[in-house]
Amino acid sequence: MPARPKTPLTDAYIARGDWNPLWDRVRALDPEFIEAYLAFRDVPQRKGPLPPKVKELILVAVNVATTHLYAPGARRHMANALRLGATAEELLETIQLTTLLGIHSVNLAVPILCEELERAGRPVPAAPPPKARARRAAGSAPRAAAPSAAAAAAAGSGAPAPAAPAPRRGGRKAASGGTAR
Repeated sequence: MPARPKTPLTDAYIARGDWNPLWDRVRALDPEFIEAYLAFRDVPQRKGPLPPKVKELILVAVNVATTHLYAPGARRHMANALRLGATAEELLETIQLTTLLGIHSVNLAVPILCEELERAGRPVPAAPPPKARARRAAGSAPRAAAPSAAAAAAAGSGAPAPAAPAPRRGGRKAASGGTAR
């Protein structure tokens, strides 16, 4: 049986807790391939002007993006970012920025963020009581839409509220009933 090739990058990723368990099978089948992949993946981690914390925040965004939704990667990079000094607010803003792709990012990432904050011994805001959530989900406690800034200003001045903009023609419908941009 041939000797197993040396895999210093693989060993380093495992040692620092940045190893994806999904790579175990690839490592068993072809350790040289995973080593080459990690060498490629490691270039921006070793070089460049961005501090490690910012790199981890970017990796959180990639892993929670609607097109990816990879919970284990999100969890790993949130934990790394917290160890590097990221705040709950920085992580939440990173997650919020991914909602430009879709709200699913928040649905995946916020529960993970709360778990990682607890693991790191950081405060976690309390969720509303279950009854309040159930009422909102059932629609028994509808919330009025907040007026636009222009409508609020008009209400305070006695002027008529501005008319809602007419929908654009030819655009696809967004979930809110308007046109998507």
